[in-house]
Amino acid sequence: MILDKFSLNGKVAIVTGSDTGLGQGFSKAFVEAGAKVLGVSVVPSTATQEMLGKENFEFITADLSTLDPIEGIIQKALDAFSRIDILVNNAGIIKREDTIDFSVENWDSVINVNLRTLFFLSQAVAKQFMKQNSGGKIISVASMLSYQGGIRVPSYTASKSAVKGITMTMANEWAQYGINVNAIAPGYMATNNTQALRSDKDRSEAILDRIPAGRWGTPDDIMGAAVFLASSASDYVNGFTLAVDGGWLGR
Repeated sequence: MILDKFSLNGKVAIVTGSDTGLGQGFSKAFVEAGAKVLGVSVVPSTATQEMLGKENFEFITADLSTLDPIEGIIQKALDAFSRIDILVNNAGIIKREDTIDFSVENWDSVINVNLRTLFFLSQAVAKQFMKQNSGGKIISVASMLSYQGGIRVPSYTASKSAVKGITMTMANEWAQYGINVNAIAPGYMATNNTQALRSDKDRSEAILDRIPAGRWGTPDDIMGAAVFLASSASDYVNGFTLAVDGGWLGR
């Protein structure tokens, strides 16, 4: 039956940025589809664990601005659930500053979390997939700014454009091992990263005027795409970035 292909029963996922927002939505989607989840965030994901239950969701705190936590994240997942089947690279930060004045600090901090750690965590998880000889699913969170330039966010735009690119590169090399690498490009979501925009009445109205759906997205809106890309329903989907944007890119 086709719906059986969307089941995640027996699967184990790692979700970064799991304490709130989209990461919490990814975790909820996977647990509801039958998976166990290890959440990773810079602060404890206690609210997510309370929502989903300790038997379904474990967490580890980690500062993803460096590569140091990667080995520990992999080991924690194996200790808790014995295997890894899915990785969601959701953790990300954004810094806003006029491009003419943009600082090295604001550049490096965003690139380190959004791109450098994302790549090397994906690499480490792919090696575990190969060791298990099980295939696997890697899903990275891209952005509308994987396709557009944006304003006052040059390092974020650079990182998210690169996420779309390396998603294709990893897929090209790892598909032969049964590893599907794809990305989701959320539109304007009501999360921590967009709080400043939603608080600016003029900017918020301008954004909403362009979204055909007429509203900000929510973490619930991402859940269907997440389960699709994490499940066997997407076994022949490789290197693609799926927009979940209320129609923004089609406007």
